[in-house]
Amino acid sequence: MSRKSESLKQKETKNFSEFAQLADFSLINSLKADPQSKKDGNDHRPRPVYSGHYVPVTPTPMPEPKYIAHSKTLFEELGLSSELTKDKKFCSFFSGDIEVAEYPMSPFGWATGYALSIYGTEYTQQCPFGTGDGYGDGRAISVFEGLFNGKRMEMQLKGGGPTPYCRGADGRAVLRSSVREFLAQEFMHALGIPTSRSLTLYVSRTEIVRRPWYTKGTKYYEPDIMIDNHAAITTRVAPSFLRVGQLELFARRVRSNSHNKAFNELKIIVQHLIERNYKEEIDPSNSLTEKVVKLAYLYRERLISLVTNWIRVGYCQANFNSDNCAAGGFTLDYGPFGFCELFDPRFQPWTGGGEHFSFFNQPFAAENNFKMFCNSLRPLLLKNKEDLGKLEQIRNDFSKSMSKQIQLMWAKKLGLKKYDETLTNELFNLMIISKADFTIFFRKLSDIPENISFLKESFYLNPTEELNKKW
Repeated sequence: MSRKSESLKQKETKNFSEFAQLADFSLINSLKADPQSKKDGNDHRPRPVYSGHYVPVTPTPMPEPKYIAHSKTLFEELGLSSELTKDKKFCSFFSGDIEVAEYPMSPFGWATGYALSIYGTEYTQQCPFGTGDGYGDGRAISVFEGLFNGKRMEMQLKGGGPTPYCRGADGRAVLRSSVREFLAQEFMHALGIPTSRSLTLYVSRTEIVRRPWYTKGTKYYEPDIMIDNHAAITTRVAPSFLRVGQLELFARRVRSNSHNKAFNELKIIVQHLIERNYKEEIDPSNSLTEKVVKLAYLYRERLISLVTNWIRVGYCQANFNSDNCAAGGFTLDYGPFGFCELFDPRFQPWTGGGEHFSFFNQPFAAENNFKMFCNSLRPLLLKNKEDLGKLEQIRNDFSKSMSKQIQLMWAKKLGLKKYDETLTNELFNLMIISKADFTIFFRKLSDIPENISFLKESFYLNPTEELNKKW
């Protein structure tokens, strides 16, 4: 990890040359590159990646990029002037042309591999090679890491072109989904929920990609046609893009003894996670095993808080696998997601998702991801039975801690001094029967209405007299 000062207040950055001077690459300086990767980053075809933490890869420039949006809020937080969006090099860089990079920027970006677990079950089927060595950032390429007003941030192009993990896809995003992610990230931040952020959004005037969609008026559940879409690149920003699935990948390699550097690669990435996301909370003088135990506890608390807040605002992460679960404890990967409108505990906004990832089942999905997180740390503690026991206890206490935080959240949301399970469940049943809108209902309830008439604006159906009496 670079030791450049992380506490200096920077002056406003107004041009690309000034932006370049903010570069400080801890990941590519601390972690190991795939030994089979190409030094120039020209590595865009699917292939297995057997070792190393990242693959150097250059983005594929998007032809004739057009500016769509930038987050003024995030720009201000990072000390960036909005004038940067008019800088030609800045525009080129964040639409995939890394050749404009200036010293000390990196001449290549990087993509990372990770494993996949769904609800606590390990999978390799999504890997085109059937081994798990070809699964990872298929169209996400990190291109910048630096210090902004003392905070370390990483910038990643989503739709930046194919990588060795692309599984044969074109590596592009489209404007429709990019706009959704751009808005959702900034909205979640405004709600006070830890999340990746949105920097910029560009669309190509000329590059067209084909994607599944729906015929107008169709009754099909799944997309039934292919349509043309303009390619787009959105840049997302986070303290890191380390995922639970990344730790899993290296832990699996340790357990299978896939190569003689597997244990060291796991240790290095865990140390890097601590340095990137938990530096202020874990004593650097502690032993590695003590750090690992503290990491597990801190991550558990962050994950519990995160999911509790998701439910508080009606958010559903519809594909909450371990590879979509940030190891830093914030919301990441706005692929299939949605906000609950018509209240339904089983709300699932993704047609390809199951009830296991539905609105009220998110705590269970989180617990399974945390289990895989702890399983990934176990190889580092096998020689220390005391700390291994502490890790197991932290993992086993997840459900109890999660339930406590969920109950506290509902008590606050209902204005109660203490959680009342009977009252809360009765309310949920009435909301379901009344076809209540989740957000509108709680906004109306916050006005402390004197009778049911004040709440009816949140109902999609007019309540019967019998239902009025129940309310």
